[in-house]
Amino acid sequence: MTDLISALSSPVADEGTGFVTTGMPVSRIDGRDKVSGQAHYAADMEDADMLYGVVVNSNICKGHITDFVLDPALSVPGVVDIITHTNRPKIRSFDLFYKDMTAPGGSPFRPLYDDKILYSGQPVALVLAQTFEAARHAASLVELHADIEEYETDLKSNLQHSRGPGNTRGGSPPPREKGNADEAYAQAAFKIGAGIKAQYDSAAEHHNPMELFATTVIRDGDGHLTIYDKTQSSQNSRWYISRVFGLSSDKVTVRNPYVGGAFGAGLRPQYQLPLAVMAALKLKRSVKVVMTRQQMFGIGHRPETVQTVKLAADQDGTLKAIIHKAITTTSRFEEYVETIVNWSGQLYACDNIKLAYELVSLDQSSPMNMRAPGAAQGIHALEVAMDELAYQLRMDPLAFRLKNYADIDPSTSLPYSSKELRACYQQGAARFGWKNRPLEPRSMRNGSELIGYGMATGIWDAMQFFARASAVLYGDGRLVV
Repeated sequence: MTDLISALSSPVADEGTGFVTTGMPVSRIDGRDKVSGQAHYAADMEDADMLYGVVVNSNICKGHITDFVLDPALSVPGVVDIITHTNRPKIRSFDLFYKDMTAPGGSPFRPLYDDKILYSGQPVALVLAQTFEAARHAASLVELHADIEEYETDLKSNLQHSRGPGNTRGGSPPPREKGNADEAYAQAAFKIGAGIKAQYDSAAEHHNPMELFATTVIRDGDGHLTIYDKTQSSQNSRWYISRVFGLSSDKVTVRNPYVGGAFGAGLRPQYQLPLAVMAALKLKRSVKVVMTRQQMFGIGHRPETVQTVKLAADQDGTLKAIIHKAITTTSRFEEYVETIVNWSGQLYACDNIKLAYELVSLDQSSPMNMRAPGAAQGIHALEVAMDELAYQLRMDPLAFRLKNYADIDPSTSLPYSSKELRACYQQGAARFGWKNRPLEPRSMRNGSELIGYGMATGIWDAMQFFARASAVLYGDGRLVV
């Protein structure tokens, strides 16, 4: 364990290359606690008079709740209450109060607000008991009766219903078309996307950080709530809770000293937070609610996507047109925009660039940010298409990229904040022996095994922001920054 802790703050050197991480070694402030088991996460907090909550989820995609059968669950020893939309404490009704700091456009989901079921896995009840085991058992006994309505959850069978986004909060719109991409594509000698199909489909991906989503609400005697939440933004959780329940901000404290992985999943408050607060307010007790691993598949996710790419080039490999379109999903109630295509206009020098994305509203939970939102899907499609066109040109894929190397951002004509990609290409090619790679697929073998050499390019935003700082030097030598 000592060696592992030390390794967290030590520079890494590769003896074969001599590469060493740059900068001074700095220990992660939470590293020692995490690897030694001393970190206390949201679900680890306890209180002497705590109740344990287990969420009951809908098993239908769309409809209206007509009734619950609760008596078997209420008869389980230790069960204190079951909260549904029929007996919850008062919460505010306007959408405005449910919009957290990172919410997309539309109407935010309101847990246990009414009898409407909007997606499979939606929370419909919260069982509260003196032990977690009793709450879990009772939750399995809750029966939900509902009128089921027709629903749509499949993107590919609904592509004809795609539309442009009404707003782009949470995602930047594609830049305006540069040149005339359709005309340039039609006139080019070499192209993919017509005779050679260039459609790239990606399924939905779900967050599964090691730490389960959990909220522990410690209620003081004066009604003050100290909330331990699995979140990447304690300010966002506090803002959300104060507004949803009409609480004075000085009555709510949110703490998240440790986060066991999130990758974007913790940017928005998840439903266990308002449910735990709801129970604490109603029963005037401390409450803990922890999602199961299965329930975490019902919260925000990277949306399913269908992309089409059209590339065109002259005989010498000069790119003449880049056309990239993505169709992706959002929920019926919010308009989440996954910025997918924008990077396709930033990587390669080209005079004709056309980028677009459209949405399909489906009966599912709202998508949300996942690490490298959009770029992970969009750049993949572009780079596969670049390889396809390079092969059609009978041109080395690396040489094709260098031929179209961009020294400024083609979509904005602005300089990059930094770019060492050419040197990266050169060093990578030398290290891998790229010059020995034959052009033909399936032509490299090691005995009976096929060996493949491939390459691709990535890009990500520098995200530079304005900053301001002030410093005051007092007469006694104190410096306040």
